[in-house]
Amino acid sequence: MVPAPILDVHPPNGPSAGEPSTGQPKSQKAMTKAERRELQEQQRAAKAAKTAANGVNGKQPGKPKDPAAPAGGGAAKQKPSRAPESQPKSATPAMARATEKAKAGQASTTADPMASTQARGLLIFSHFGLPKPVSAAKGDIHPAIARLALQFSTFKITGANARCIATLTAFKTVIQDYVTPPNHTLSRHLMTYLSPQISHLVAARPMSVTMGNAIRQLKLDISGTDFDLPEQDAKDALCRQIDTYIRERIIIADQVIQETASNKIKDGDVILTYARSSVVEGVLLEAHTSGRNFSVIIVDSRPMLEGKRLAAILSEAGIQCTYLLLPALGSVISEVSTVFVGAHSIHTNGAVYSRAGTALVAMMAKRHSVPVVVCCETYKFSETIQLDSFTKNELAPLGDLFSSFPNTKPRESLTLENAPSLEILNPLYDLTPPTFVTAVVTEVGVIPPNSISSIPVALGRLL
Repeated sequence: MVPAPILDVHPPNGPSAGEPSTGQPKSQKAMTKAERRELQEQQRAAKAAKTAANGVNGKQPGKPKDPAAPAGGGAAKQKPSRAPESQPKSATPAMARATEKAKAGQASTTADPMASTQARGLLIFSHFGLPKPVSAAKGDIHPAIARLALQFSTFKITGANARCIATLTAFKTVIQDYVTPPNHTLSRHLMTYLSPQISHLVAARPMSVTMGNAIRQLKLDISGTDFDLPEQDAKDALCRQIDTYIRERIIIADQVIQETASNKIKDGDVILTYARSSVVEGVLLEAHTSGRNFSVIIVDSRPMLEGKRLAAILSEAGIQCTYLLLPALGSVISEVSTVFVGAHSIHTNGAVYSRAGTALVAMMAKRHSVPVVVCCETYKFSETIQLDSFTKNELAPLGDLFSSFPNTKPRESLTLENAPSLEILNPLYDLTPPTFVTAVVTEVGVIPPNSISSIPVALGRLL
C-alpha cells in the first residue's frame, strides 16, 4: 500500500512572497519587532486591497473580515483549521500595543519643541506651587472671591497679613450676600457654600498658614451659630467675629509686637532687615517715633525686590537707610547690631518659614555673633514640623528684569522668560533653622525658638 503524500499546511493567507513555506507560523513572542511591524503592514495592505476590490465589483463594504483571509478561489470556501485561526486572535493585543507604541513614537517626533522642553524641565521642583492664571470658576463662586483669586494669582496682594485680611474681608461680603435655602440651616449649609469659595482661592495660589488658621476659626464660629437666631442677625454676628479676629489677632498683635521689639533698639544701633515685613516696618517706625537715633540696612533680592518699598517708606519717615542686594551681605554684616526679620509662618520645632534669603541672612548673622530677632504674630503658628523648604514651597512669577551694563538694550528685551534652553526657578520661601534664631517676639511675649511649641498653651489652644 502506497503511503499518502505529506502536504504542507499554510496559514489562511499563505506563505509570504519570497519566503520558504514553513510547517508552523511564528508566534508573536518569537517574532522580532521588525517582523511584527511587517506583518501588520501586510495585513493592512490586504484589507485595503479587499475593500478596493469590493468597491470595483459594486459591492458595499460590509463588516471587515480577517485581513489574512484569501481573496478568492476554492481555498476560500474551505474551512481553515483551528490552529492557524487561533494565531491571529492571540496576536491581536500584541499588535495593538505595537501600533500604540509606533503612534506614540511618531507623535513624539512631531511634538512641539516647547512641550518636550517642559518635559525635560526641572521635574524635581514640579511639586512647588506654580503661579498660574485663574481658570473658569467651578460652582457658584462669589464675585468678591473671583476678584480676590485674580489678585492672588497675579501677586497684586502679597504678604501673610495682607492675604489673610483680604480673605476674611471677602468672606464677610460672601456671608452678607448668602441666603439660606429652604429646609436648611445656616450653620450647616453655609459651610457647604464656602467650600467652593475656598477651593477657588487655593487654585489661584496655595493657602498660607495664616489663611488656614483664620478659615478654621471661621468654620468654628459658623458651627457654633445659634439655630434660633434670625438669619440676618446670625450673619451680622459672624461678620463681627471676623472683625474681632482681624483686630485682636493681627492689628493689636502687631501693635504689641512693635512696642516690645522697638525697646530692643538703642541709640546708635545699626539694624539690618531683609525684604519687607509689615511687622518689622512698624517696629522701625515705632522706634523712630520714640526718638531713637539709629540707621537701617535693607537687604533685598530678586525677583520680588520688596525691600525697595520698605526703603522708600523708611527714608521718607527720616530714617537713615542703606539699600543693598543679598550678595553684598558679607560686606556689611560685621557692622550690624541686630537683625530684625518677619515670618510667613513659624512651626512647632521653632523653624521660621519666611521669604527666600532669610535663612542666609540668619546664618551669616550667627557666624558674626549678631542676634537675630523674628517678629511674628501667634496666628502664624503651625503645629506641623517642617525640616526644609523643599517639601513645600511656591514659585515667584516670571518676568524678572535682568539688567546688564552698559545698558544698550531696551527695557522690554531684558525680561527673562522660560525658553527651550532656559528654566527659571524662583522659590518664594526658605526655612531658617531654630539654631540661627535668637528670639521670637510675639504678642504674648519674647519666646526662645526652642519654646515655640508652648504658644498654643499660652493662648488656650485658640489658634
